[in-house]
Amino acid sequence: MRLLLFCLCVLLAPVPALAGDLVMTVRDGAGRPVPNVVVMVRPAAGVPAGPIRFPWPYTVAQQNIQFDPFVLVVPVGATVGFPNKDKVRHHVYSFSAGNKFELKLFGKDETRSVVFKAVGVAAIGCNIHDAMVGFIRVVDTPWAIKTGADGVATLRGVPAGAATVTVWHPYLRAPKNEVVRKSVFTATGALRESVAIELRAAAPMAGMAH
Repeated sequence: MRLLLFCLCVLLAPVPALAGDLVMTVRDGAGRPVPNVVVMVRPAAGVPAGPIRFPWPYTVAQQNIQFDPFVLVVPVGATVGFPNKDKVRHHVYSFSAGNKFELKLFGKDETRSVVFKAVGVAAIGCNIHDAMVGFIRVVDTPWAIKTGADGVATLRGVPAGAATVTVWHPYLRAPKNEVVRKSVFTATGALRESVAIELRAAAPMAGMAH
């Protein structure tokens, strides 16, 4: 009887998920690291159900007449805050399909917020300061992050098996500003990959409807 109970416990015990890491290095044609590149992984088996949460703040500040951060990654359905830390007023907007919005003039220490309901890219600008440009990448996978100043992005706990890896930057010279490749993740350890990308010159905000 005890043996039977032991076997049942073993069978019913949760099986630890087999997962590895992805370490992606992104450089330009001259070998220089490229920051603000979004790296996304979508396992062939799909993503787990439930809300997606990232550890960084879902905010795009207006500071020193620019957007900070220049690129923000958020899950679909996230509410993003737009605090104004400048002494001047801003009028923030996006024409991007699925995530169009307009935050009319608001001043220092005021914050407005927007819910991003569509997966994709929201190019944001300021109707008062044309040089202000930023991007919000809205994703539906928990395995998404952007490269740092060293051009490296590390994603932890990617399920073992086949997956699609997408590398995106707003100025990447490629269809949809992205490079897509197939990868296979092992049960443990890190998959180390690198990609060289070519960046185009920044376009005026008026041309960034996406």
